[in-house]
Amino acid sequence: MVSALKPGILVPQAGPAAAFSTSVTSAKVVVNGVHLHYQQAGEGDHAALLLPGMLGSGETDSGPQLTNLNKKLFKVVAWDPRGYGHSKPSDRYFPVEFFERDAKDAVDLMKALKFKKVSLLGWSDGGHRDVSKWRERTRKPLEALYRYDYFARTCEKWVDGISQFKHLPEGNICQHLLPQVQRPTLIVHGEKDPLVPRFHANFIHEHVKGSRLHLMPESKHNLHLRFAGEFNKLAEDFLQ
Repeated sequence: MVSALKPGILVPQAGPAAAFSTSVTSAKVVVNGVHLHYQQAGEGDHAALLLPGMLGSGETDSGPQLTNLNKKLFKVVAWDPRGYGHSKPSDRYFPVEFFERDAKDAVDLMKALKFKKVSLLGWSDGGHRDVSKWRERTRKPLEALYRYDYFARTCEKWVDGISQFKHLPEGNICQHLLPQVQRPTLIVHGEKDPLVPRFHANFIHEHVKGSRLHLMPESKHNLHLRFAGEFNKLAEDFLQ
């Protein structure tokens, strides 16, 4: 989704980026009182912000996009929301408005980095309380990043945070906001996704005017990682 960032929000200036690899840099900047960590790659004029899922970070959720999206066309930023990834030491808390809080942090981060317009590539926000049942290949990288105690504690707090939504009218988190989306939107859904049934994608498609829906028949929840080449081409073609 392409959108113009709103002016008038005062945020601190970002510090110099440290080298992360030959093509990716990383740094932290204080935004809304929190040290937010981000990674950046590419020299293009088109800024793209990668939005991770539950307990996600640029390191764990966005590697194939950060390193392989066309660097001549795009300047790609992968961020760690507060309490996730390397945006610590602050713990992760889940007030009922945590989605809105994270959205404001993301906007203010991009303003601190001097971007006036940005495209958004978002994925998931799914998780399970019983982390012992997660597949090892899913669990191990997160345990290495967070250490087990913080990982397990934050998973439990996420479930408690999501449970708050049952007290909202009809459990509505953001359905009423979908008609307000006025930017071109591409919805990519894996038809074998065990966490998010297809009706979610259909609902978004029906309520975001002019949106496009692309189905990947063999994909599950992590389609942008498992089928990174196909997903990246879809994203590049759409954003151009």
